[in-house]
Amino acid sequence: MSPEVLTPVADGAKVSDRARSRAQAARRRKLFVNTARGVLLVAVLGLWEALSRAKVIDPFNFSMPSKIWDQISTWVMHGTALGSLGEQIWYTLYEALLGWVIGVVAGVLLGIALGRINLLAEVLGPYIKVLNSIPRIVLAPIFLIWFGLGPSSKVASAVVLVFFPVFFNAFQGAREVDRNLVANARILGASDRRVTLQVVIPSATSWIFTSLHVSFGFALIGAIVGEYIGATKGIGLLVAQSQNTFNAAGVYAAMVILAVVALAAEGLLTFAESRIFRWKPAGSDS
Repeated sequence: MSPEVLTPVADGAKVSDRARSRAQAARRRKLFVNTARGVLLVAVLGLWEALSRAKVIDPFNFSMPSKIWDQISTWVMHGTALGSLGEQIWYTLYEALLGWVIGVVAGVLLGIALGRINLLAEVLGPYIKVLNSIPRIVLAPIFLIWFGLGPSSKVASAVVLVFFPVFFNAFQGAREVDRNLVANARILGASDRRVTLQVVIPSATSWIFTSLHVSFGFALIGAIVGEYIGATKGIGLLVAQSQNTFNAAGVYAAMVILAVVALAAEGLLTFAESRIFRWKPAGSDS
């Protein structure tokens, strides 16, 4: 058999070996990173526990990981003063999710509209900048007066926190669309509506998804702050009650629960993004 026939096979084997080596290196790196994260977490918690037990730091004010774990276990097994822990988590999650959905939809629609219609951007732009300059957290007491202690005031707080990052990303995504794509679509006879739906929005999707990762955390913040100021149930109210009774372990326990909820939501968003952007190269920014 001639060397010319063997060469493509040998090249293919080399490519396969390189791909296998890269995959193994990636797995080793992932294992190392996860191990380093675990070691760091254990070290921080162990140091915190040791310093608290040795009274180097005040265990009353700073608590300790073992007491925080006991508090979480108590809430899980016996519930809270407000009801079951699951009910408090769901109440906060419901407010955050509803506020997040409303804020995302409003931000995307208005961002795309202003990004596509210059006149609308010129008219509404200054008002949006003024509203964006207002610290949104200070609106929570106003929403409490308007909507009461129920979930509506917390949803409103979540909406105003979510809207602006999503709006500005959608607006920028609409403005950054390749003009050649728009021109080609128009040459092919596409209307403004079809250009927006089939060119602008798909092109802005990566910009929008970038804001979604941050905005859900903002939605949780809005719901928690609203509950902290005034509510009938929820994780924010657990924080307020723990603070009022000087229960540092309860405050930290509520923070841990919120962190788990936020990480789970981040994981779901990352999974959805990876499914939607499967066509993108692994090293590209999304």
